[in-house]
Amino acid sequence: MPKAKVFVTHPLYPEAQKLLQAHCDCEFWSKPERPTGGELLGRLKDKEGLVCLLTERVADDLLRAAPKLRIVANVAVGYDNIDLPACTKRGVVVTNTPGVLDETTADFAWALLPAVARRVGEGDQYVRAGNWKGFDFDQFCGTDVWGKTLGIVGFGRIGRAVARRAFGFGMKIIYNSKTRASEEVEKEFRAQYRGMDALLAESDFVTLHVPLNGDTRQLFDASKFFRMKPSAFLINTSRGPVVDEAALVHALEAKKIAGAGLDVFEQEPFVHSGLKRPNVVLAPHLGSASNETRAKMAMVAAQNAVALFQGQRPPNMLNPEVMHNG
Repeated sequence: MPKAKVFVTHPLYPEAQKLLQAHCDCEFWSKPERPTGGELLGRLKDKEGLVCLLTERVADDLLRAAPKLRIVANVAVGYDNIDLPACTKRGVVVTNTPGVLDETTADFAWALLPAVARRVGEGDQYVRAGNWKGFDFDQFCGTDVWGKTLGIVGFGRIGRAVARRAFGFGMKIIYNSKTRASEEVEKEFRAQYRGMDALLAESDFVTLHVPLNGDTRQLFDASKFFRMKPSAFLINTSRGPVVDEAALVHALEAKKIAGAGLDVFEQEPFVHSGLKRPNVVLAPHLGSASNETRAKMAMVAAQNAVALFQGQRPPNMLNPEVMHNG
């Protein structure tokens, strides 16, 4: 029996690549730039599987051009790059890679938080430029993290991992989420529920951990920044469009908030010029970027694809009704 043909939009870590190649007839995209929409359309005409990154848009036009496609295995937890209803309508299974990147992304949120509070980026650039003449008593004084109030917006797996790390900083932990956590979970994570307005008014640091969907797109707009403390910082490692960047730039310029640590942007890889300021730490979407975690993500995506082609239910299906209907 011939192997299923699969297109993979990025070379994977070796173990994941070996697994896919053992069970599928694989074609890997190896150019440094991402494949264009046109490139994808051409490559997928005879493919049964697509293993892709969040940079690839999977919408109805692509699905029409790929009549044999049976699975889209996204190497990410978020799947806002995929038109899930369109895939479901055409009987295409969609999978993601949940669970394996929670701790790594929480680590990175915590890398951004003290970095912007303690002006690490400014200090680094100052030293590299050869401007440092020695210790000065009030040079690059920042803001304490210890003992402050951390507001977590989105209290899922990553939000809770961020809360756990706050224990060591003696922080007061408050959160807002679509669904309030149980009393047991609140006790475990030492977290208190707040309405959004109360969270914004009380927090010294606000960190975002929500998926991107119709309810969260531009969730943080001018009205949210108006309610934050002028001494507060925004941290975003979720998705860029959760924040209205123009409103964030205005809030920073007007000193409505003290600064931001951003790993994601509204129109990646474009970064609003108004964000390139000393009190903003910028990172190129590194939340899950450790070798250990990216290797696990690649393996989970490969396992999802292989399971389907072996007649099994993929472990991380986002539209299980496709298999029920089949």
